[in-house]
Amino acid sequence: MTTLERTDPIPDQSPADIITAAEASVPALLRHTWIQTQRLLLRWVRDPVTLLETLIVPCLLLLMLDIVVGSQIQKFSGHSALYGSTPMVTLVGALSGTVASGIMLGREREAGILARFWVLPVHRASGLAARILAEGCRIFCGTVVIILFGMALGFRFREGPLAAFAFLWIPVLFGLAFATMVTAIAVFTAKATLVEGVALLSSLLMFFSTGFVPIGAYPNWIQPVVRGQPMSVAVDTMRALAEGGPLAAPLVKTVAWCVGLIVVFALPAGYGYRRASRR
Repeated sequence: MTTLERTDPIPDQSPADIITAAEASVPALLRHTWIQTQRLLLRWVRDPVTLLETLIVPCLLLLMLDIVVGSQIQKFSGHSALYGSTPMVTLVGALSGTVASGIMLGREREAGILARFWVLPVHRASGLAARILAEGCRIFCGTVVIILFGMALGFRFREGPLAAFAFLWIPVLFGLAFATMVTAIAVFTAKATLVEGVALLSSLLMFFSTGFVPIGAYPNWIQPVVRGQPMSVAVDTMRALAEGGPLAAPLVKTVAWCVGLIVVFALPAGYGYRRASRR
């Protein structure tokens, strides 16, 4: 009799190595990112604080600005105040929702939810990627709602559909840059007061921006600061896309501010998220 020889190849990898390779694949990253994005969006929809900060408060703020200072600004500048206040409020809504989600991230870190996901068979990068994608979806939807509310008050797009499409993405870019900074803070500390301090910073940016009142209404000594701060250049970009006016300079400054924030805080956010997940 002849000896039967084994014809099937013996795998070089152990089962653990095969599972790990599957977890680190691109299809796994896409699938796990989408699942965790759905989880975050569903949780935010069910969270009254996030909805309040993202939709209700910005719409009420826009209505209040239009009622209280809208007519005075129009008399002062000769233009409708909605072309400054509507872009500004979309940015405020993006920042406010980012702060609320940052506080929620800190709570998940302390509750051990991030650590539980770390030991599950999921792609390591899917958690942070899902938060970026979910933030972008939240900011975009909030921007659309606020713009529709502004249009009910009289806001219009006068530069065509392409400019209107570009208008919608400025708050997304701005909000994601700000979210990178908030995430870096939230994963390194459990104290919500630090993240809430960022909310105070966003309030200062709002009150000292060209979307709140025209630049000529500020004292001469502070006008360069107001004109060059990130919310002002973003508002000027969005005003140019909606009403017309100089676009290149404020757009370049907006992109520079956003890319700068992302470059500075992306690595700390990624390292901090990994560190918080492994605890």
